Amino acid sequence: MAKDKVIGAIVMIIGILIAIIYTMGSILDLLFTTIWAPSSGEWDSWIHLFGIDWLDWRLFVVAPMWLLVLLISIIAIWIGYSMLTTPAPVPLEELEEELAAEEAEE
Repeated sequence: MAKDKVIGAIVMIIGILIAIIYTMGSILDLLFTTIWAPSSGEWDSWIHLFGIDWLDWRLFVVAPMWLLVLLISIIAIWIGYSMLTTPAPVPLEELEEELAAEEAEE
């Protein structure tokens, strides 16, 4: 396996791990520990759709940061996948030989 393919695999795996770990540590932790609000008969009970307090300030801070980290992770996964699946370039010596052979035929 070429050096580029190893680096591509490492970048892809790190991107996947960062996306999973950051999702578990931010959004899921936030939803299961702090935002999940008990449904009550208060005036703002309509805000608690699906039992989540949608106007909690922590959601407005964590969600955009999570989206940014997820976007960067997806870009890293894409770059790693591209490095992993792209074939190695042809060496210059072979290209020069092919050009010389074509010129000789003409």
